[in-house]
Amino acid sequence: MLSERERQEIAEELGRVPRVRAAVTDALLVLQRHRGWVSDEGVRDVAGVLGMSAEEVDGIATFFEGIFRRPVGRHVIEVCDSVSCWICGSDGIADCLRGVLGVGFGETTGDGGFTLLPAGCLGACDRAPAMLVDGELHGNLTAEGVREILERCKEGTDGDAAHR
Repeated sequence: MLSERERQEIAEELGRVPRVRAAVTDALLVLQRHRGWVSDEGVRDVAGVLGMSAEEVDGIATFFEGIFRRPVGRHVIEVCDSVSCWICGSDGIADCLRGVLGVGFGETTGDGGFTLLPAGCLGACDRAPAMLVDGELHGNLTAEGVREILERCKEGTDGDAAHR
C-alpha cells in the first residue's frame, strides 16, 4: 500500500505530464526513492493509482534499468559496459570492484552495503571508464580511485570522486 507521501509525490509527477502513461517511470522512481526498490506489490499499487494494469507498469519497470525490481544494497554501483568504457579499461575497473566487494554483477554484499550492476552507456565517453555510485557519475577511473570511492561510501562521507 502506498504511503500518503508516496501518493502525494506521484500526484505531483502526474501534474507535470500531459498523459498518465508519461508518468509511469517517475511514479516508479518515487516508490524506489522511498523503499529502495520496486516490489510486485509496488507495481500493483502504482498501476492502481495510474489506472493502468499491473502488467503494463511491470513492462515499463522491467525495461528501464534504473528501476530495481529486487532489493539492492545501501550503495548501488553501476559500471558502464559501453564500447568506449571497455576500450578505456572498464574490465579492470569491474575486476577491481568484484575483488574488493567479493561479489559479481547482479549481487549484493553480505552486509547489504553494496550492489554491483552492469550499465549500458552512461553518456560519459569523454570520461571513460565511468560508473555511477548512488546515481553520481564518476569518470576517468583507476583501481586506486575506485578503492577511494568505496572507502568514502563505507565511511558515509560525501564528496567528489577520486578521479585519477
